Amino acid sequence: MKGGENVNVAMVRDLAHVVDSEKAKIGVFITLAEPTGPMKTEAVKTGFYDSGYGKFPKIQIITIRELLDGKKVEIPFGASGSGVTGFKKAKAEDTSQQGKLI
Repeated sequence: MKGGENVNVAMVRDLAHVVDSEKAKIGVFITLAEPTGPMKTEAVKTGFYDSGYGKFPKIQIITIRELLDGKKVEIPFGASGSGVTGFKKAKAEDTSQQGKLI
């Protein structure tokens, strides 16, 4: 997330490189400032992720204002009951060694 007014196209390129190097499907650039035209163009140039449930922009730029207004990140949720979601599931924590509070 970028909170200042100094966002630029290089930051979108950096995010795209991280998404590629980490083999992530989608990257989200959240910013306080409005994205510039070149930033939007760079995001579109990265293409789409085809999940089998639809195509989603690979790099998405969303402002804090848009989030507060209810805009959501476009991610695949999968078919109901399929176990497929837009996020990796965290490993369950081992609580067998955990004591009781009272």
